[in-house]
Amino acid sequence: MRAQDIETLVSVGRPEIAADGSFAVFASSRPDIAANRAVGQLWRVDLPDGAPRRLTRGVADGSPKLSPDASRIAFVRADAKGKPQVHVVAAGGGEPVQATDATLGVEDFAWSPDGATIAYLARVPEKGRYGSVEGLDAAAEAPRHITGIRWQANGLGYIGDRPAHVFVIAAPEPDSEPFYEPAAAVRPDDATAPKKTVVAAEARALTDGATSHGGLAFTADGREVMTVPDDIEADRRDLRNRLVAISVDGSGERELLSADAGLSLSALDVAEDGTIALLANEVGDGVDFVAPAVGLWLLEESGPVRITDAETIDLGEVGSHITAVGDGFLVQDRTRGRVRLIRIGRDGALSEVLGGDVEVTGHAAGGDHVVAAVARPDSFGELVLVENGSARTLTSFGAPAAASGIALPRELTVTGRDGYPVHGWIAAPEGEGPFPVILQIHGGPFASYGVHLFDETQVLVDAGYAVVYSNPRGSAGYGRAHGRSIRQQMGTVDFADVIDFLDGAIADDARLDGQRVGVMGGSYGGYLTAWVIAHDHRFAGAIVERGFLEPLSFQGTSDIGSFFGDEYVGISADDIARQSPMAVVGQVTTPTLVMHSELDFRCPLEQATRYYAALKRQGTEAELLVFPGENHELTRSGQPRHRIERFDAVLDWWHRHLPVD
Repeated sequence: MRAQDIETLVSVGRPEIAADGSFAVFASSRPDIAANRAVGQLWRVDLPDGAPRRLTRGVADGSPKLSPDASRIAFVRADAKGKPQVHVVAAGGGEPVQATDATLGVEDFAWSPDGATIAYLARVPEKGRYGSVEGLDAAAEAPRHITGIRWQANGLGYIGDRPAHVFVIAAPEPDSEPFYEPAAAVRPDDATAPKKTVVAAEARALTDGATSHGGLAFTADGREVMTVPDDIEADRRDLRNRLVAISVDGSGERELLSADAGLSLSALDVAEDGTIALLANEVGDGVDFVAPAVGLWLLEESGPVRITDAETIDLGEVGSHITAVGDGFLVQDRTRGRVRLIRIGRDGALSEVLGGDVEVTGHAAGGDHVVAAVARPDSFGELVLVENGSARTLTSFGAPAAASGIALPRELTVTGRDGYPVHGWIAAPEGEGPFPVILQIHGGPFASYGVHLFDETQVLVDAGYAVVYSNPRGSAGYGRAHGRSIRQQMGTVDFADVIDFLDGAIADDARLDGQRVGVMGGSYGGYLTAWVIAHDHRFAGAIVERGFLEPLSFQGTSDIGSFFGDEYVGISADDIARQSPMAVVGQVTTPTLVMHSELDFRCPLEQATRYYAALKRQGTEAELLVFPGENHELTRSGQPRHRIERFDAVLDWWHRHLPVD
């Protein structure tokens, strides 16, 4: 796979299925280099034997949700101003109708149980900000007065002056009369000149004020909308959430879950009998988020009750959600580089619905059918049908990627220096070698490398490198103790695990040249790469990307600085110095390329520039590459041209410092 082949990486979004199981809808998305953006449309497949067909032809249509009677599909499409708005199309296809006209666009939405109403979340800007006053440039806006401990979010920017509020609006009918562009007025002073109409109904706000909101779901009777309020704290971060139900008629709200329950919520669903199911984890004093034991909870009258085991079941993968089905729930369990689909009964009984070498990214159930969006070693995204206990792939989106050339990784477990098993993979070019070796380190740290087709690895293999990557202690998918083992001990057992896996992989595979090695990683992987090259000088070169490099300044610059560093490295000066790459940068002699994004608010740019400046000051060979307009998600969702330029820089660096014979 070459860098340009990222265009073949088609992802499949969370699917929806009709209640009777007769058909499913989903959205696809892929990078397009010419358009320099992600593109995608909605698809429909009639079950069980129909062929997928494209329903819409927008540039980037996504997030489809079926109306309760499955006659309409609401989805997100950019309007004429480029803002994401809810549109509605007939389930059989046709011309979509715009349903919302939110100033800054829509963040989330949900159908009411009767299909008559759509609730949505939209950010409401302060007067005079974000283009709300025509002709007022952002640089001329009034100063921002900040009194809380949070003020920005990666991928968004400032948050306090544009809270997300809950709205409801009547759902349009796809076959309704279109709106037409009004003709110009005959006379300039003609007060009766018609104005342009964009949507048929007027939205009604259910919330206001400074409190923001996240997540939406109707109660079973449709009288209330459930959401999670988010108040910016005055002096101390609190990850505990409240859940409230707001009356659609505007008569008030009631609290379903208080912060005293000590839960951080990530998803919810409502069963047919009205039972509320949550994906949540306990956060103790409000900030203990390290290796969160995300599980399935039922919200009972007496309070929330966990029904999955905190130590062995991990439902915390990004994008995880709940599908209520019968008297149980479908959820996604993260384990050893895979994400399987399991069914949990209300008594906690567990059964596997879809497993093997897959990472399930979304699911839905209807009739006797279950559909799941999955990624596999040979495909970035496919839709799978599960019926009668067997699985069948309905799409073939991975074929172009496979045709570009894919090296299937080989799984390996290495026994570390202290006897601990370290699990990972080796991906290598065809042939006998010897191949120069690149050690890749993932971010997180409570994340994991998985079995899905990974462009970062494939491009390096295509260029002639063997790639070694693992899930060291601190990673997700191996139990909570594995994840929490580096809490205030970063750079200890995690460092040992990645080095031991590298040594074990070289010893296990004669094609790997242990005398020619490099190391690279992003985010926490950037942290550990910087730590590795300060303590192990065998590497011909290193790439430190979007790294967490200086815990001290992270506190006042990162969007998660108010709690991340405190929990992972501690708060005392000694603890911070003991685990800080900046504290040991003077030991680095390895040539290092530092890469970062200009608008990264997760690991801010100053982390990179301070580290780079220290390398240059002491005479260590170093280069800095900064991407304008990008944030922490460059490698996953950045502009395709920037992703190509990043790959070009990566390969150029390795060709200069770790050339392939």
